[in-house]
Amino acid sequence: MSVASFVELLGLVRGHLTRTRTNMRRSISAEERLLLALRYLATGASFTSLHHQILMGINTESIIVHDTCLIIWEELKTAVMPEPTSSLWEEIAEEFWEKTNFTNCIGALDGKHIRLIKPPKSGSRYFNYKKYFSIVLLGLSDANMKFIAVDVGAYGSSGDSRIF
Repeated sequence: MSVASFVELLGLVRGHLTRTRTNMRRSISAEERLLLALRYLATGASFTSLHHQILMGINTESIIVHDTCLIIWEELKTAVMPEPTSSLWEEIAEEFWEKTNFTNCIGALDGKHIRLIKPPKSGSRYFNYKKYFSIVLLGLSDANMKFIAVDVGAYGSSGDSRIF
């Protein structure tokens, strides 16, 4: 991520990430919170390895990443992934016709199984046909390979069409 992109994103979320500094403790700045979340998302590193690199408590890191991701989603969802309208569906169908000669196609749909450790008391709900436990990330994209809609969190045992 470029410095300009980081500064732009920070400008959008700073108000929600800023915490009050007290006499008892120094609060973690908005810059550090955003940096930690982006580093976690970009590298896929565990909180333990980040703990050794950033010198912050593992539980604190976990809470910051979770909260920051929610804030980023709330701030950007209307700009990045607005709710589709009938005119948008018609535009997408027209683009699919022009680029691929598929009539009345409003999107390309596919899913990705995200491996996870079996949640307690979940039975076989998360066990998929690939013989491991997962949740499903389902995405619908337009003719320009831009996401129109996403769904994350369906049971691994469910197929794409069932989730759709």
